[in-house]
Amino acid sequence: MDTSCRAIDWRCERVTDARLFLIVAHTGRQVALEAIGDVCAKLLAADAVPVIADEQWDAVHEFVPSLNGRVRRFEDIDPAEVELVIVLGGDGTILRAAELVRDQTVPLLGVNLGHVGFLAESERDDLDITIARALARDYAVEERMTLAVRVKSGTKVVYESWALNEATVEKAERERMLEVVIEVDRRPLSSFGCDGVVMSTPTGSTAYSFSAGGPVVWPSVEALLLVPLSAHALFARPLVVGPESSLAVELLQRTDAAAVLWCDGRRMFDIPPGARVIVRKSPVPVRLARLHEAPFTDRLVNKFDLPVTGWRGPSGRD
Repeated sequence: MDTSCRAIDWRCERVTDARLFLIVAHTGRQVALEAIGDVCAKLLAADAVPVIADEQWDAVHEFVPSLNGRVRRFEDIDPAEVELVIVLGGDGTILRAAELVRDQTVPLLGVNLGHVGFLAESERDDLDITIARALARDYAVEERMTLAVRVKSGTKVVYESWALNEATVEKAERERMLEVVIEVDRRPLSSFGCDGVVMSTPTGSTAYSFSAGGPVVWPSVEALLLVPLSAHALFARPLVVGPESSLAVELLQRTDAAAVLWCDGRRMFDIPPGARVIVRKSPVPVRLARLHEAPFTDRLVNKFDLPVTGWRGPSGRD
């Protein structure tokens, strides 16, 4: 079943009569705190219950003291009762929200307060309409493929995690180079010295993988990407493999450089010498609430401000 970017009808089955909306924001920015106040006011006016993430609780109550006693804390509720996560910020904030509800089926609705905001669905100026549609459950849900990440030292699994964008093996010291072997489907493909290796989803193809020279992959395509970082090799091209394949990066025993694993740039693990990092498709997707049916092509053009002046469009049927 295609779960990389599948639009599905969303009908929320409530456990209680209250409608709970989790709000996640980057509270280090005043614009985000102001947006939290606006969202909470709109939800409360509709008899819905705003829920604030634990680490943002103090900052929100200090900035909007009128919310005292009117909102709930995430740690005090059953996460399964959350109807929708409203994310106020950029892609990094959306990745944080995905961490908070990783074990739930709740979708995330992103309101961009950052720069590119590739995962966000609306902008700050559209906040009134966005919250009205959230309350009306007027949105579809896309399921985005994620990665299951495992580190093995010998036969022992020493770390497991997941990623929506990418898992990256990187050198921990600027002056040293990693010596690695890359694998596809448990078979060696090439070895080289490099700064690191990015293993990405199609969603992550417009993030770190893109910056490293990897291809843009439409999110409707189920695939795994591997992109070497500054590799010293004749054959170190980006790879795209099917969703049932596995990718691995093995640190060669002769390398004397320390290495780290980053998952979505948020979760870090020091990789033991000689260990292997294995990446596969995870059975658990991330769900994104969508308000617009615009093609991914339009999102690319808008987010990257690509030049399309002079395009006349197809005449008749192509």
